[in-house]
Amino acid sequence: MTDPFNQFRLQVTRRHFLNKVGLGLGGIALGSLLLPDLLGNKEDAPIPLGLAQFAPKAKRVIYLFQNGAPSQLELFDYKPMLEKMHGQDLPASIRMGQRLTGMTASQDKFPLAASYFKFQQHGQSGAWISELFPNTARIVDDIAIIKTIHTDAINHDPALTFFQTGAQQGNRPSMGAWLSYGLGSENKNLPAYCVLLSKGKGNGQGVYSKLWSNGFLDSTHQGVVFSSGHDPVLYLNNPDGQEKMDRRNMLDQLSKLNTMGFEDFGDPETLARIRQYEMSYRMQTAVPELTDLSREPDHIVKMYGPDCLVPGTYAANCLLARKLSEAGVRFVQLYHQGWDQHGNMVGDLPLQAKDVDRASAALITDLKQRGLFDETLVIWGGEFGRTNYCQGTLSKDNYGRDHHPRCFSIWAAGGGIKGGQVYGETDEFGYNIVKDPVSVHDFHATLLHLLGIDHEKLTYRHLGRRYRLTDVEGQVLPGLIA
Repeated sequence: MTDPFNQFRLQVTRRHFLNKVGLGLGGIALGSLLLPDLLGNKEDAPIPLGLAQFAPKAKRVIYLFQNGAPSQLELFDYKPMLEKMHGQDLPASIRMGQRLTGMTASQDKFPLAASYFKFQQHGQSGAWISELFPNTARIVDDIAIIKTIHTDAINHDPALTFFQTGAQQGNRPSMGAWLSYGLGSENKNLPAYCVLLSKGKGNGQGVYSKLWSNGFLDSTHQGVVFSSGHDPVLYLNNPDGQEKMDRRNMLDQLSKLNTMGFEDFGDPETLARIRQYEMSYRMQTAVPELTDLSREPDHIVKMYGPDCLVPGTYAANCLLARKLSEAGVRFVQLYHQGWDQHGNMVGDLPLQAKDVDRASAALITDLKQRGLFDETLVIWGGEFGRTNYCQGTLSKDNYGRDHHPRCFSIWAAGGGIKGGQVYGETDEFGYNIVKDPVSVHDFHATLLHLLGIDHEKLTYRHLGRRYRLTDVEGQVLPGLIA
């Protein structure tokens, strides 16, 4: 009599066949994770090959994100008209009934506020730079100041999330996660995406893990946060009493268990977990040397300033960003808090500017002298700008500014950016754009282009549709590209 169980196994359906094939391919993928050279012809082959569609101008990114929205009118966008009309009400024909935050929507008057700080022209481009940024002024011919970036968001959380993920809602992959997915890392001993956090001298806005999330991509692509404590990466070091070989044996046994789990259930996140454990093991050797800033030569410390030897400061994170980038990390994201000046602009802003000016300029100089500038894209900027009118009452010697998404300034340098230029123009009140607008999606599309990626082709299928960093918009801006 025929065994019914064997008879059932012989009647292989299409669903059973695809299931078994999927597990087989998964086994190959697992092998390639545990033994990266298994399927390659050369031991030094790049891992992974990546999805670049054409020759990139940049290999990596350092994003100096200024959390809280720096005021463009005090830093980069000089407006003599505000000096002439200081204290007068913003003309209704300029505001055109545009959306306001809850902090100023109830105001009867919108008194124009001239910048308290002086501006001068610098470099061959004649760019106007505030006296608050003397060091940035010295590198002005290396950077492109983009004065016409704009966003749809008017409050911090959605605006910050929009810049980092291309959407105002959560659960989307961040820029760094997209690049990790699309290009991988240049160094198999380090993550493709690292995150550094620092706090400035001004009013802070919080940062949160969704900003460096992998979203719906697998968890190997999420940002790895470096702390300023004794252990730069938490739980990376072995516990007291455990030797390196003990950790290796434990990981080997854990890998066997996870492999069995993957063969039973086929969950791709199991592969991601195995890969994360292996990455952590390799990072135990690479991270301590990278994060030791005490060995930096005196001329480097002098360039970045003495704060670069204090872990967790902006200067220290700029220096660490250079070291991580030099070691092959694809995307280094630095979040610096303290730019939320709704009041006391005169007192708070100089402290915050001093906190970042020297180290930001030093990073550009450092990359140039190491031959890394042309292949490293550096970005400096926040989530939106500041209004040309005062929030609340305009006093004789102080003022504050509300959120302004209509136009604001960021700068970019290196990595294929055409430096020494001011891109775009705002009106004489600094309220609206009159030439060369740059949306957040345009910004992302151009960033990906510089890295050799067509932004319309870097996609991931999730919940029945294909997602991308630029959603369904975005245009590459040739005027920014060298």
